[in-house]
Amino acid sequence: MSILTKYILQKYLKSFFIVLVSLQLFFVGIDFFQNMKNLPDSANLQLLYLFYNSFFTLTLTLPLSLVFGWILTLVILIKGNELVAFVALGVSKNRLYSPVIKISFLLLLVLIVLQATPLAYSYEQKSKILDDEYFISTKSDIFLKYNDYHIFFQKLYPIEKRAENIHIFKVIDKDLVESIVASKAYFQNNRWYVIDAKITKKPKNIDFEESKIEVSHERFLHTLEGFKPKILDNVYESKSTFSIIDAISALILLDKQGINTDKIRAALYYEIIVSFFILPLMIIIFAYSSLNSRFFNIGKFTSLSIFFTLITWGIFFLLHKFSNNGTLLPEVSLLLPIFLWYTLSYFIYKKKISY
Repeated sequence: MSILTKYILQKYLKSFFIVLVSLQLFFVGIDFFQNMKNLPDSANLQLLYLFYNSFFTLTLTLPLSLVFGWILTLVILIKGNELVAFVALGVSKNRLYSPVIKISFLLLLVLIVLQATPLAYSYEQKSKILDDEYFISTKSDIFLKYNDYHIFFQKLYPIEKRAENIHIFKVIDKDLVESIVASKAYFQNNRWYVIDAKITKKPKNIDFEESKIEVSHERFLHTLEGFKPKILDNVYESKSTFSIIDAISALILLDKQGINTDKIRAALYYEIIVSFFILPLMIIIFAYSSLNSRFFNIGKFTSLSIFFTLITWGIFFLLHKFSNNGTLLPEVSLLLPIFLWYTLSYFIYKKKISY
C-alpha cells in the first residue's frame, strides 16, 4: 500500500467513523428516549433493545455514512489544497478515489454478511421487546401448499419450532385422497414431525359395495422437509424481513410450489444489490468536486451533495417498498433502476474523470 493510499484512507476512515457514530447515536438515542416509557423495566431487555435497534439502524446509516464521510473528506482535502498538490505531483484522479471505493465495497460486503445472520431480524426483535412479546412468538391460522399437500397450522411457534392443531390434505389432480389431523408437530432434523396423527384415506376407485374409507394412526409422521419455522413466520407476514439465507431457502421452496416469490426476491435484491448504489454516487460526487478551493463554493457543493445523496437513497427505498407490496415486479423496480444508475454514472465518469 502506497503512502498516498494510506493517507487518503486515514482521512476517509476518520471522517466515516465520525459520521457513522454521530448518526447512530442520534437515531438510536432519539428512538430510545421516545419509547423509554414503553420498554420493560428489565435492564437486560433494555440493553437488548439498544443492541437490536443499533444494528437495524446500521443497515440504514452505514451506506449513508460512507457517502457523507466521502463528502467530508473531499471538503477537507479541497480546503487544504491537498488535491491540487496531489495532481501537481502527477497523481491521476483514479488513484485519488479508488482506495475509498474499494474500502466502501468491503464494508458493504461485511454488512451483507451480517444480514445473512439472525441479526437480520433485529427490527422484529426490537419490536417484540417494545410490545412486551420478546419471549412470546405465535402466528395463527397459517395455510400453505407443499407439493401435493395443503397444510393448515392453527398456531405456529417459530422460536420453539412447533405447531398446534395441524390439518394436512393430500390433493392429486384436484381430488382429495388423504387427510391427516394431529394436535402437535415439531420441526427437527430439517423436517416436520407430526405427533399422533390420524390418517384418513379415500379409495381411488369408489364402489358402493366394496369401497371403504381407511382410518389409521401414526405416532410419528414427517413432512415439509426443509421448510423452516422462521420461513413460515416471515413469508406470511406482510411487513416481515428476511435474513439472506432464509430468503434463499424460502425462494427455492416456494418456487417449487408455484407460489408467488416477488416479496422474497425484492428482499434479496434490496439487501444484496441495491446497497451498492452508493459506489456510483461517490464517483459522481467526486466528478463534480473541484481541485482548487479558490473558485469553488464549498458550502453549495456540500449541501447539494448531501441533498442528492438523500434523494437517491429515498428513490431506491421507495422502489423497494413498491416491489415489497407487489405493486411492481422486483426486477423492474430494483434491478432495472440499478442498471440504469450504473450506466448513467459510467457516462459521467467517462466525461468528467476519464478524459
